[in-house]
Amino acid sequence: MMAKTFEAVLFDMDGTLVDTEPYWLEAETALMARFGYTWSEDDQRHCLGGPLPRVGEYMHSLVGVNDGTYFMNELIAGVEKLFQRGITFMPGGKELLTEIHNAGIPLALVSASPRTLVNATLNSLAANTFEVSVSSNDVSKSKPDPEPYIKAASMLGVNIANCLVLEDSIVGITSAQASGALTLAIPHIVEVAEHPRTIVMKSLLNLDVETLHHMYKNQLPERITS
Repeated sequence: MMAKTFEAVLFDMDGTLVDTEPYWLEAETALMARFGYTWSEDDQRHCLGGPLPRVGEYMHSLVGVNDGTYFMNELIAGVEKLFQRGITFMPGGKELLTEIHNAGIPLALVSASPRTLVNATLNSLAANTFEVSVSSNDVSKSKPDPEPYIKAASMLGVNIANCLVLEDSIVGITSAQASGALTLAIPHIVEVAEHPRTIVMKSLLNLDVETLHHMYKNQLPERITS
């Protein structure tokens, strides 16, 4: 039975809560430049949301040397170095996260990034902001498979059908939709197709818990703009 409102909020990390896409882009561009390849906007769009093994294989296919695992590991190492600059949150992301946490609503951070990067984000927040976190190292199948979101809900002890997922990429949105959760999509770079369990917004700015509850209760099938 579906709850009248959500029991938990599951946040994607890259591009939804944290503005890491510039870091990924910088690391991707630098890595491919080492092999004489100019990383393009189309390449960036193709790789948005991962998962990382797919990105590594894609990079390998472009230059034909080493293998996908090499490129994946080099890319992770590059992003880890860039994380040392500090983490920047997406507009409205940290404010909404804080309000949800203060309201006592269970929270999970669910990412296709490796545990090292997830931990770096967690360490930049107040302790225990997220009750649980799921990284690519914690699942057998990462996004776009629904396993990460289903696992996060199970760890929180809630039904995934009664959860609200916040996502930005096609890979992540596909994962969230397949899990059975209501999805709040905040896309950038990509276009999101209409879906009966997905609400599309331009950003997290000026969103609050009351508005999220209203969205969930109404199960809005139509695209809304805000």
